[in-house]
Amino acid sequence: MAQRQRLIGCPPEQVWDVLANARSYAQWVVGTQDVLDADEHWPAVGARLRFRVGVGPATLEDTCVVRICEPGRRLELEAAASPLGTARIAFSLVPWGGHTLLLLDEHPLRGIGARLESPLTELLLHLRNRRLLANLARNAVRPSPG
Repeated sequence: MAQRQRLIGCPPEQVWDVLANARSYAQWVVGTQDVLDADEHWPAVGARLRFRVGVGPATLEDTCVVRICEPGRRLELEAAASPLGTARIAFSLVPWGGHTLLLLDEHPLRGIGARLESPLTELLLHLRNRRLLANLARNAVRPSPG
C-alpha cells in the first residue's frame, strides 16, 4: 500500500476544483496521456472517466469509477489498468492553516497487480505518486485564467 501526503499552498476548495475537473486528470496523473471521455456528473458516485495511459506508442485505454465522494473533503476512485487489474485511489483533503494537507492512499484491489504486490512495486508506486502530488499541487495553486 502506498501512502503519501503533501502540503499544498492553497485552501482545500482550490485542490478540490482540480479533483472535480475530470478533464484535468491528464495534466497531473502520471502516465495518463489523454482523457477520452467523462460523465457529466463527475465526481458523483458512479461517475466514470475513460482515459489513455502509456509511454510513447505503447498505450492502453481504461476507466476510473468514483466509489466515494464527499465534496471538498474526500474522493475515492477505482481505476482499471488492464491487464494489471484495478486499484483503489483515495484522496483526503485536510484544511491546514489556509493550506491543504492532501493525503493519497493507493493500493491494488484486483488482478495481477494485487497478487504481485511487493516492496519493489510499492517503491515504484511511491515514486509515481510523489510526482502525481507535485503535479496536482502545481495545478491547484496556478492562478485561474481570466
